[in-house]
Amino acid sequence: SVAALVPRAELEGDMGDQHMGLQARLMSQALRKLAGSISRSRTAAVFTNQLREKLGIMYGSPETTPGGRALKFWATVRLRIGKTDSIRSGSAIVGHVCTVKVVKNKLAPPFREATFEILFGRGICRYSNILDVGTQLNIITKVGTWYSYGDERLGQGRENAWRYLEQHPELAAEIERRIREMSGIPIPEWLAVEKAPEMEEVAATSEPQELEVSHS
Repeated sequence: SVAALVPRAELEGDMGDQHMGLQARLMSQALRKLAGSISRSRTAAVFTNQLREKLGIMYGSPETTPGGRALKFWATVRLRIGKTDSIRSGSAIVGHVCTVKVVKNKLAPPFREATFEILFGRGICRYSNILDVGTQLNIITKVGTWYSYGDERLGQGRENAWRYLEQHPELAAEIERRIREMSGIPIPEWLAVEKAPEMEEVAATSEPQELEVSHS
């Protein structure tokens, strides 16, 4: 966390001491030293930061980030993440809907946006993403409030549909593979070889058995 970094002079000094630009100078020096090592070791360094507001700004955006401009220059990818809505279960808030905007990208086109859900205690909800992208690509059919995959109904309403996928991970994996194939995204090995739980149980037995696999 860049905003939480404390220079030694500030840490050992007295409350109220002024250290103008000290953090920015140290960040600039540190990043010059780190850049080569990070590249040679093929390591990903992830920095998080916070937004601040400049005082007296009449034109343009007043928002800025602590730590000076060096991190903005050295960064390969910069993402701006913000909460756009809350996820509720009854009257309780159980998560947030977040939007990510790529404000800088040296590896791919910038300024693209993505929306995802973060559930408290669980993290990013993978199954709601599969449902949304699958619907956009017409892999999943939506008629009224009902979602279907082929002849199989996933549920009425978005939440019921992605929770059905959560309860049937083999079906979610199948849909994700189709999404990646249609989008030209590489399929990771764990997803390419993923089997239904019933198939794994049969493979573990010593005697061959006939198995009829169906999605319930």
